[in-house]
Amino acid sequence: MPNDYTVTIYTKTYDLLAWLFPLTAKFPKEQRFVLAQRLIDAATELYELLITARRTKPAEARREILAQADVRLEQLRLYFRLSKDLKLISIPQYEQSAQRTDEIGRLLGDQIKRAQT
Repeated sequence: MPNDYTVTIYTKTYDLLAWLFPLTAKFPKEQRFVLAQRLIDAATELYELLITARRTKPAEARREILAQADVRLEQLRLYFRLSKDLKLISIPQYEQSAQRTDEIGRLLGDQIKRAQT
């Protein structure tokens, strides 16, 4: 049975995805199929890896999946930064993306620490 901590990371990641889809739909057509798709793919894969990690035993395998999720989160941060630099998202939207990814990162870090014990 998931605890509040586990539910929180899923909720935060789902909220990021729900916020991301309409945001990337506003990208210019030439970027919608490149950068927007990378953003969506990284965020979706992050969520899928979290689900997989939750269902995975033993702990060593779970740690590997969580490490992959951490890589996806870092890629997501890169794509958001690139979107801001290319002026595809506004500074406030970038700040919101940073807040969301930082919060997920803290929760993911806690989950990684828990998997090591």
